[in-house]
Amino acid sequence: MLEAAALLLIFCGVVHSYLGEKYILIRLFKRDNLPKLLGSDWFTKRVLRFAWHLTTIAWWGFAAIIYFILNPSGNYSIDILHIIAVMFILSGILSLAFTRGKHLSWICFFGIAGLCIAVGNNY
Repeated sequence: MLEAAALLLIFCGVVHSYLGEKYILIRLFKRDNLPKLLGSDWFTKRVLRFAWHLTTIAWWGFAAIIYFILNPSGNYSIDILHIIAVMFILSGILSLAFTRGKHLSWICFFGIAGLCIAVGNNY
């Protein structure tokens, strides 16, 4: 049963990102009345795209947690901390890439990842 839940999360993430880009974000970004942050709507569009795909990363992280619950390697806490660290590393990379570092969430995301790795390695 949980295998199906994990697979559904992966599937939902793929569909969410693909269809969101194709049918929602592209159409939204063609509008000329988006808020202008930092002088243009470029930053607004990048933050919206980054936040949209961040949801997919979160769902995939939950799928990984479900997988490790089904196939533990020894210590659930360490496995889950490492999954969380990977999720936040990917979130930080997305933030840096989509906003070219202008959205400062990447600082927090990398900090969270580092703390999870440090605690997981010393657990």
